[in-house]
Amino acid sequence: MEWLLTREVVVGLAVLGALPSVAASVLAARGGISPARARQLNLVGYSLMGISMLLFITVGFRSH
Repeated sequence: MEWLLTREVVVGLAVLGALPSVAASVLAARGGISPARARQLNLVGYSLMGISMLLFITVGFRSH
């Protein structure tokens, strides 16, 4: 379980979360997806980024 608190995992989750959010914005602006699908992609992206932030905070508390 320690691997979950590594810098690589925390940063990786943040990047993985950014990808669907950016894709949602780009595709919605081009009319490639519906607004409902864009919201779903944003929810996935922000959820992954939120998990990354929680892990970052957890790592910070564990280091002291």
